[in-house]
Amino acid sequence: MNIDWTKSMSQSFEYYYVDPATWKDVKLIKTVKSSSIDRDLTADTLGSATIDLDEIIGECYIRIYLVINQNEVKDRIPLGTYLIQTPQVSYDGKVHSVSADAYTPLLELKEKKVPLGYFIPKDSNIMDQAYNVIKDKCRCPVVKTINDKTLSYNFISNYDDTYDVYIKDLISLANYSFGLDELGRIIFMPYQDLSSLKPIWTFTSDNSSILFPEISLKHDYYGIPNVVEVIYNDSRGVMKAVAKNEDPGSPISIINRGREIVYSNEKIPAGELPTYPTQEMLDLYAKKLLQNLSNVEYKISFSHGYCPVKLGDCVRIDYPKMGLNGVKAKIISQKIKCTTGCSVTTTAVLNKSLWN
Repeated sequence: MNIDWTKSMSQSFEYYYVDPATWKDVKLIKTVKSSSIDRDLTADTLGSATIDLDEIIGECYIRIYLVINQNEVKDRIPLGTYLIQTPQVSYDGKVHSVSADAYTPLLELKEKKVPLGYFIPKDSNIMDQAYNVIKDKCRCPVVKTINDKTLSYNFISNYDDTYDVYIKDLISLANYSFGLDELGRIIFMPYQDLSSLKPIWTFTSDNSSILFPEISLKHDYYGIPNVVEVIYNDSRGVMKAVAKNEDPGSPISIINRGREIVYSNEKIPAGELPTYPTQEMLDLYAKKLLQNLSNVEYKISFSHGYCPVKLGDCVRIDYPKMGLNGVKAKIISQKIKCTTGCSVTTTAVLNKSLWN
């Protein structure tokens, strides 16, 4: 279905019990009053949910759907699958009110400790081994990723590793991290630099936008240098290069900060410079290093109506009043209120150069 998320539509929510053996919906739950979903790239299990019900239910998997009706055409959008884990029950003399904490299927990996001395042998395919371990230790499906990266050494577990930590460290060697798809299946997400990503959605401040008016932008200049010192030592002696940010238009410059914040680099990585660099080469290296270190991560928090963007997606934000003119950002967290309007609070990150 081709949904126009900027146009009006009716929205409701459905909740289903999920069979862990087949990962399919088995029964509609009619006693859920509301729910809230937290998606977070920094969380061990990539998020959680809170589900409010009129009845007490045991530990089970529940799938949440957003049901849309636009121009007499209905569709169901899965928002995630969560394991009910910690119910809190209250009773007013007439009805029960149950508020249940729920977690993603990655909780099953987090609950299990890796045996002492467990290892995956050298030359094993990293992504195949990760797939096999998860398939064995977790009930939910895992989507296989084809990659030829192999281990260059025996990958031994640490003393207190749980399977989520162990596998997370393993797949990082192939430049992957954990992810979850809309049905709650475990997937592997490749590491990608923001500059290489294409935006899949544009949030604008015009009248047809689903972006709400309030937006915040946070950043931290702490530790960002405005001076770089580079020292190079070879058989000819010692060479030194210094690059300084003295640009009055840069907020982190020596002029604007009123002081020098120095980064000293005495060990230059192999291959960065020729065997016998000239002073001009060393000066250019120092300047480029200062440019790289002058990149600051900004966090943008904003609210909007629901649209099909998720953790790790790249979006474009065009909000001139905040100085955001078509910038690209990567989504790192979302909070979805599964109530009328289905508002989403999103946090995304972008890198901005403060000295050119």
